[in-house]
Amino acid sequence: MNSVLKLALAAALTTLLLACSSVPAPAPNRQTTSPLKQDQGNEVVMFAMALMDRGYRFGGSNPESGLDCSGMVSYIYQQALGLKLPHNAAQIAQAGREISLSGLAPGDLVFFNTNGKPFSHVGIYIGDDRFIHAPGQDGKIRISSLKSGYFEKRLEAARTFLND
Repeated sequence: MNSVLKLALAAALTTLLLACSSVPAPAPNRQTTSPLKQDQGNEVVMFAMALMDRGYRFGGSNPESGLDCSGMVSYIYQQALGLKLPHNAAQIAQAGREISLSGLAPGDLVFFNTNGKPFSHVGIYIGDDRFIHAPGQDGKIRISSLKSGYFEKRLEAARTFLND
């Protein structure tokens, strides 16, 4: 590959990474977050985005063999922040600090009742009413909307482990 093409690819990748790492301006009703929480949240979101389209595996705890929802969250928080979380969505919810849904910031966790049990699914909020998660139905880590009919009806709570 010639040097001009390498430079062009490097510039494009840098632009893409900077765009992904930016935090959108808060909505008028949302609380603003501290710079430390923003930095931690951006780090969590960047690690999460790097796992897009990785395979799902029930009980999975690493990207090579597949991740389930709580395994994905635990893996990302360990890698991004050095924080060890349980590999169970309900236990993660119990350990986290409760926050309002209106106060969500990138890197915070959102919890759902997807199978008739409280806190049975977890994802990482990335901003603009979207979250990244490991759903079992199609086998790939992906981004979904909190406003989609399915998830909007099942959204239960939000928690954070990020510093204010």
